[in-house]
Amino acid sequence: MIVGAAPRLSHIVSQVWKPLAALFVWDVVVTLTYYVLPFRAPSLPLTLFGSALALFLGFRDNSAYQRWWEGRVLWGAMINASRSLARSARNFLPEEAVDLKRSIVLRQVAYVHALRCQLRRQKPDEEVLRFLSKGEAEPALARTNPANGLVDGTGRRIADAVQRGWIDTIQQSAIERVLVDISNAQGGMERLKNTPLPNQYRFFPTLFTHLFCVLLPIGLVETLGFATPLGSTMAGLMFLAVLQIGDDLVDPFADTVHDVPLSAMCRTIEIDLLQAIGDAAPGPLQPVKGVLW
Repeated sequence: MIVGAAPRLSHIVSQVWKPLAALFVWDVVVTLTYYVLPFRAPSLPLTLFGSALALFLGFRDNSAYQRWWEGRVLWGAMINASRSLARSARNFLPEEAVDLKRSIVLRQVAYVHALRCQLRRQKPDEEVLRFLSKGEAEPALARTNPANGLVDGTGRRIADAVQRGWIDTIQQSAIERVLVDISNAQGGMERLKNTPLPNQYRFFPTLFTHLFCVLLPIGLVETLGFATPLGSTMAGLMFLAVLQIGDDLVDPFADTVHDVPLSAMCRTIEIDLLQAIGDAAPGPLQPVKGVLW
């Protein structure tokens, strides 16, 4: 996530330079043709086209932003649920269950890192093994959904604590409600990741924006003359940038500079939970060149 006051120019250029360069070449071709060949540029209702396209792109970007914001809300719920789980394990379990307390907390830290990796299409093994032994982690890592396997394992440990008499059924129900909140948040994240915007939301805005950029110099050349390449390219930049914003926000877990800062939020959970059991914790992640990952 870009956290600076404004996106760096390099970020913008790296996203739209190819279509922008093609537009500039096309602008030059149209301008030279207008002055070399005896033809009159047709009058085009660019204002009407541009207004309709702006509304279309704005509607699409709002839909993309809603997905991005929902992803951030779900991770906020995950942070709160993780803190609640650590607090319940620390307060409900007796002193003789100190190893179980530690296991539950470390499993939750491993879980959020595993979930982050899954959403970013990365292997979670290395992150999980930072907090769990190989024997404890293998049953979850062997599953199709390792993050869900870690939550299931935590639930089994809570059930075992009831059988041992360490907690009663009321305390078990309270912890289970937290685990349900965690599972619901994960399900929402997986829905966002696995369900893209409908194809119409992706295809037609791209088509109409590129078509508008093609028509733009034809409608402007008679008014702007030799300044057409500059004016048309600047106008095209605005529409291409708005189009790219929608593409950037549509997947909030894509591991790009525009996504929800999963690494930073997982580090927040890691710090809070390790400190809850008295372990040393790393410092918060800091932005790198204006980007918080």
